[in-house]
Amino acid sequence: MTVSFHKYGEYFPGTGDLRDIGAGKGKYYAVNIPLRDGMDDEAYESIFVPIISKVMETFQPSAVVLQCGADSLTGDRLGCFNLTVKGTEKCVEFVKKYNLPFLMVGGGGYTIRNVSRCWTYETSVALGVEIANELPYNDYFEYFGPDFKLHISPSNMSNQNTSEYLEKIKNRLFENLRMLPHAPGVQSDKDKRIVPDNEFSDSEDEGEGGRRDNRSYKGQRKRPRLDKDSKVENADTKDEKDNKMDTTEPDDVKAEDTKKETSAMT
Repeated sequence: MTVSFHKYGEYFPGTGDLRDIGAGKGKYYAVNIPLRDGMDDEAYESIFVPIISKVMETFQPSAVVLQCGADSLTGDRLGCFNLTVKGTEKCVEFVKKYNLPFLMVGGGGYTIRNVSRCWTYETSVALGVEIANELPYNDYFEYFGPDFKLHISPSNMSNQNTSEYLEKIKNRLFENLRMLPHAPGVQSDKDKRIVPDNEFSDSEDEGEGGRRDNRSYKGQRKRPRLDKDSKVENADTKDEKDNKMDTTEPDDVKAEDTKKETSAMT
């Protein structure tokens, strides 16, 4: 399942709408939360927490990948939200409370000094390490002026995400999540076809032009199974042949015996 909180509109026109819920077997497994300009910390938390809570309850994931886009921060060159580092930190802290295997990756962000602030603070929250607001001196210290602080302040831009609009989104998404048949398990749709080891090859240098997703060898021919009686019978037949070979005299021995008998008779 994917869950996306994003600015809807000019960035990727025609995608990320509330009605984009997936298709086929993936229907209702795409959760899109289209947001408007000026989203601030308080409003973001009011929509993030209930939706993620419902997703966790309904889908019951075994792991979480959290992409932390810093273009949602105030002052971003391309973004149009008004979040602060503390606002994004609350999202990390909330997901962390579920104690699931948790992978954080970077995302967008076009005011680089604020991207550094955001990812540094979110990493510290994920690790449970407290860090000071005063930035330590380093080779890039001058880029973080004029205040040289970790945290940033929001601007005075207006938030176009009204409480009524956010409530409408939340209710619609809850209806979609109720359409999920059940919380899928790891073994709920197991492929029961057993493929022998090394039957298929993904090597790109096997033969001319490579050989991909093709049978890479001919399986060994199976020997016919013999029952116990057949094995005993075969063993007895072999012993009889051996005995027969032992009692047969060579021709030269027969000739010598015949000669001796003739001499005696003379």
